[in-house]
Amino acid sequence: MPRPVKCRKVCHFPNVLEFLPADDTEKKTPIVLTVDEYETIRLLDKKGYSQEQCSESMQIARTTVQRIYEIARKKIADALIDGHPLKIEGGDFIICDGQSSDCSFGGCYKQEIYQKYAVEKGEGIMRIAVTYENGQIFQHFGHTETFKIYDVEEGKVLHSEVVDTNGSGHGALAGVLNALNADVLICGGIGGGAQTALAAAGIKIFGGVSGDADKAVEAFINDTLDYNPDVKCSHHEHNHGEGHTCGEHRCGSHSCH
Repeated sequence: MPRPVKCRKVCHFPNVLEFLPADDTEKKTPIVLTVDEYETIRLLDKKGYSQEQCSESMQIARTTVQRIYEIARKKIADALIDGHPLKIEGGDFIICDGQSSDCSFGGCYKQEIYQKYAVEKGEGIMRIAVTYENGQIFQHFGHTETFKIYDVEEGKVLHSEVVDTNGSGHGALAGVLNALNADVLICGGIGGGAQTALAAAGIKIFGGVSGDADKAVEAFINDTLDYNPDVKCSHHEHNHGEGHTCGEHRCGSHSCH
């Protein structure tokens, strides 16, 4: 029996999911870069981590990092040199929720959020997060600077609070919501990458909503919320990957099956 593949922790989901050659007349077969392969490129080439640091961040062996990285570099080279479209989707990964002490080596804002909010959430409570600005639902998920979270039990809001995202960008916001232990997101526009990341974290999305945030949550509780299940964000690619993700709120403590 083959060994189960351990989920690789991803702290930043890709903002853009597809890259196309400017002259795509030949319609070549796309090359697929998995999300965990993308993360090795981000950490090693963009952030300048060593392979050891990368392995600590992704919670996998250094030899695994080296293997994933070599595969990712080869795929990118093939796409660039031979003119193939490059898609980012799938892989064996889990979205970071701030539980790990290795997250950015102690400098991860999601750690602070997790320690404050995830532990406080009691059983039987549903936590709703809303993209928030001046009482209204902020319309661009990837640029939201604050979430308003609502703890709901038996159809009643027990507590609400505005949470600063600390400048987290598109790809990190799913991790922020995961650290908040959110069950539901109500928002305006949201891109395909963010939708995929939230789905991987087990967070249900109700997009295409506008207006007063408190009233939207009330409508959600009463099953009268007007939302768009096919919401798109014009700023980003909207294709969804059908990869193997670990949709849990726990990070690095189990294996994918």
